[in-house]
Amino acid sequence: MIVRLRELASRWTEAVPVLAVLLLAVTWGRDLTGVAVGLVTLVLALAVLAAVHHAEVVAHRVGEPLGSLVLAVAVTIIEVALIVTLMLDGGDKSATLARDTVFAAVMITCNGIMGLSLLAASLRHRVAVFNPEGTGAALATVATIATLSLVLPTFTTSKPGPEFSTSQLTFAALASLVLYGLFVATQTVRHRSYFLPINRSGEVIDTASADDTAERPSNRAAYTSLTMLTLALVGVVGLAKGVSPTIESGVEAAGMPHAVVGVIIALLVLLPETIAALRAARRDRVQISLNLALGSAMASIGLTIPAVAVASIWLSGPLVLGLSATHMVLLALTVVVGTLTVVPGRATPLQGGVHLVLLAAYLVLAVNP
Repeated sequence: MIVRLRELASRWTEAVPVLAVLLLAVTWGRDLTGVAVGLVTLVLALAVLAAVHHAEVVAHRVGEPLGSLVLAVAVTIIEVALIVTLMLDGGDKSATLARDTVFAAVMITCNGIMGLSLLAASLRHRVAVFNPEGTGAALATVATIATLSLVLPTFTTSKPGPEFSTSQLTFAALASLVLYGLFVATQTVRHRSYFLPINRSGEVIDTASADDTAERPSNRAAYTSLTMLTLALVGVVGLAKGVSPTIESGVEAAGMPHAVVGVIIALLVLLPETIAALRAARRDRVQISLNLALGSAMASIGLTIPAVAVASIWLSGPLVLGLSATHMVLLALTVVVGTLTVVPGRATPLQGGVHLVLLAAYLVLAVNP
């Protein structure tokens, strides 16, 4: 019976990504009716669950921290494609879309995913344990890239408004790529052990070794899941773009700022990582959750800024990257609180709650600035 259920689950998770891509091909560029929006939303939710399943299969095959990196980079690459596409089609309203979406991703990952993971692990296992060396390095990289790309434009004087000049934007793009490349090399090669889960005694647990009790998937299963993961993520982001006009009209009808659109897009595309991080936290693999959270934040900035820098060649309007004073305060508070959370290498429900309150404050101020 269990074997049959597993077979059905496997077929379901393989069918949904294909269905999502087919539905995307049918609905692309068309105005959706209310029924169509409901269908797209349902398939989008199923595609998110399928993406999480296939990401876990790939992660189990290649081991950590490479498994977390696969999901974070895959989601971010397609997220970047979505942002650039919306910017090219969005007119003047798209000037701040990259900034709003990237900052929303940073706040959701560093406070939402991180807070939920710490809360879930500490409630179930009393205390959440992780490696402060790797997590601290990731947080420092996120803080540096975020400051260079999103804070400095507010204070530069080469162009009016919170914008970079061409040379400044080029530097920010190159710095983001270099720092992200250095981090990936550190995480996967030179200091891989810093990003592996640890047990209650502080000993590293190598999830790619034979110590992992579950049987590792075969190469064929891993390649199949990698293909299905890509299809599912394409479906998630593409269908999210399809319902974005409905989201925009709903935001306008509610009288909320246009920046809320970026928040909703970030929430949609980060759902797979959120679910995967929560599952890892419940298994007492908090380091995997933090790898996903901070890796996604870093990839979101490190890949989006270079992409929009290139896209700005074709964009006719301004490219606003500088944060407002309110958002800079939230970013600074997130970095300070994150540092205090990471340094001990252990967290209680209090730390998780603090991060979630910071996310709630960001969401409230996004709706009512």
